[in-house]
Amino acid sequence: MAMLTSLLARYQAQVLDIGQAVIHEELALGLLVHVPEGADAGNLRAALEQLAAQTGALVETRAVSADDYREWAAGSGQPRRVITLLMRGDATAVLGAVSSLTHRHGLNIDTVRRLSGRLPLDEAAAPKRLCAEMRVRGALAEPEALQADLMAAAAELAFDFSLHEDTVFRRNRRLVAFDMDSTLIGVEVMDELAMRHGVGREVSAITRRAMAGEMDFKASFRARAALLADMPEATLHEVAGNAALNPGAGRLLKALRHFGYRTAILSGGFQYVGERLKARLGIDYVFANELEVKDGLVTGQVRGEIIDAERKAALLRHIAQQEGIRLAQTIAIGDGANDLPMLSAAGLGVAYHAKPVVRRTASHAISNFGLDSVLYLMGFSDRDIDQALA
Repeated sequence: MAMLTSLLARYQAQVLDIGQAVIHEELALGLLVHVPEGADAGNLRAALEQLAAQTGALVETRAVSADDYREWAAGSGQPRRVITLLMRGDATAVLGAVSSLTHRHGLNIDTVRRLSGRLPLDEAAAPKRLCAEMRVRGALAEPEALQADLMAAAAELAFDFSLHEDTVFRRNRRLVAFDMDSTLIGVEVMDELAMRHGVGREVSAITRRAMAGEMDFKASFRARAALLADMPEATLHEVAGNAALNPGAGRLLKALRHFGYRTAILSGGFQYVGERLKARLGIDYVFANELEVKDGLVTGQVRGEIIDAERKAALLRHIAQQEGIRLAQTIAIGDGANDLPMLSAAGLGVAYHAKPVVRRTASHAISNFGLDSVLYLMGFSDRDIDQALA
């Protein structure tokens, strides 16, 4: 670059745009320059070709008309989006399908960069995880149509993706909120307690009524909690102690702490389990439902306000306001229909191994990888993550 820019300076050429990338020891450098009136563009072109011959480089030059320049300059104001792709196996097919979709929807791909680390040779034929970030530009007439097309391709080719606007807030998230059951941990605690207490069928029947719209969440939750009456408190402790984290949860929380994020559990599950996770993972806030316990036995009553879907979203707003954080700087992660308001309210709402109704409405979904993949959606690379976990 030093020899090239020195040559341009001798001809008083002004650099208007520049881009450089080194890929597999091959350097690609692009420059848009303005040659002043009176300068001999032909001599400059000849000098560039001579420099290329001396250095073993390839050079291509072309004139840019005033109209072409104005069109290029106007393009800087076009909407920009980021598509993050999480792939395994045949990444070539995924990249081909997604690039075809972006073209069909009138978007130009500006850059593509790999976020995941370099693959060992023995994984090259079938990568276990490959993540790429694609930055696209252009007016999108039907965002929902692109989302639907990406979902169809993801279902066919088994990859995860995120599609969102490229704004300053994407690179400045500050609060991450988690659902607990089946998101942060791999079990539904209510169901586990019910089975151990011998009321599994009864609780499942109430759950089915709630899902069918015959009962609202608050009424169904109180009805299910009532069936846990006289359950020993020790059972609650045992289930909480045995609740396994979902894959990648520990890595994600450790990285978030390193990067200075605030974290919260917003759950329709039980406070006791959330408090155990808070102590274990260093989570800042826990809001969940509190089972009443007297004399070592669960009474079947729930203390305080039931945390339902709308309450989760309200709590996300409350924490953000308390911390002085814009909603656009928040991330919410959940799997169920009662997470939808929270996912919609957050700047980045991620459906994690979610129910079909949630997957269909989410712009960001992880269905094939662990929770730590959320870090890719936030723009972190494996290099960043490894430094955080060191």
